[in-house]
Amino acid sequence: MDMEALANGLLELEPGFWRTTEEGSVSYPEHGHLSYLELEDNSYWFRHRNACLVSIVERFPPDGPIADVGGGNGFVSLGLRDAGFDTLLVEPGADGARNGFIRGLRPVVHATFESAKFKPQSLPAIGLFDVVEHIEEDAAFLSALQTALRPQGLVYLTVPAFGWLWSPEDVEAGHFRRYTRRSLAEALEVAGFRVEFATYFFWLLPIPIFLMRSIAGRLGIRRTDSQELRLREHQTPGGAGGTLLDRLLALELFRLQKGRGIPFGSSILAVARKQ
Repeated sequence: MDMEALANGLLELEPGFWRTTEEGSVSYPEHGHLSYLELEDNSYWFRHRNACLVSIVERFPPDGPIADVGGGNGFVSLGLRDAGFDTLLVEPGADGARNGFIRGLRPVVHATFESAKFKPQSLPAIGLFDVVEHIEEDAAFLSALQTALRPQGLVYLTVPAFGWLWSPEDVEAGHFRRYTRRSLAEALEVAGFRVEFATYFFWLLPIPIFLMRSIAGRLGIRRTDSQELRLREHQTPGGAGGTLLDRLLALELFRLQKGRGIPFGSSILAVARKQ
C-alpha cells in the first residue's frame, strides 16, 4: 500500500508504522484502548460485531483496502483481514495504534483522519466502527470522509442506538449522541452518501442496557467503573445461558447474511456509497 500516494501528512517511523506530522484531539478516554485490549478476544460483543461486519462487507465488497478510521486496537481490522479484506488501521490514540501494530497489522497510521491529510478521492472504502458518536460535528466529519473517498466509494459504520438508552457510560466513553436508523441515514445523505443498507443489531441488549445503565443513571445510582465490571459484562455466560446467547446471536447473524434487516437493537450497522 503506497501511503505517500494516499496522504500528505504522514511520516514512516518504522516499516509499516506511520505517524501524523500534526497533533489531533478526540473525545475518547485516555486509557480506553488499554482497558479494552484485555477483553476483546474473549468478548461475545466484539466477536459478534465482527461477524456482522464481515457479513455486510461480503455483501457490499470494497474496490480496494478499507481504512479502519478510529480502529482502536485493530480488532475489527484483524477480523476483516482474516476474512480476506485488506485494511489500513488509522488510530489517533498512541496505545491503540501501537497495539494494532503489535498484533501484526500493516500498515498502521497513528493519526486522526483530519491530521493524516488523506488526498481527495484516494480511499476506496472507510470503516467507522463505533466512531461517529465521538465526533461533535458529525455532519462535517462525514462530509470530509466523502471528499477522501473515490467515486462510488463505500463507508461502513456502526453506532450506538436510541437516545433513550443514554446513560453515564455514554458520557464516560466520550459520546455526543446515540442514533436512530433514520437520524443516521439523514446524516449520511446530507454528507453526500446514498444508504445501501441499514439495520439495528444486538437485539437482545436494549432492555438490559435501559434497566442497568439508563434507569440507574437517571436515579443517580452510579455503577462501579472498573475493568472487572467490563470483563464481566463482556463474558459469555456459562452453561445453558451461554448456549442460548450464542444461538440467539447466531439467528441475528443469519438474518444479516440473508440481507434481512433487524427492527430493534442497541446498535446500528450501515453501509453507504458516495454519490
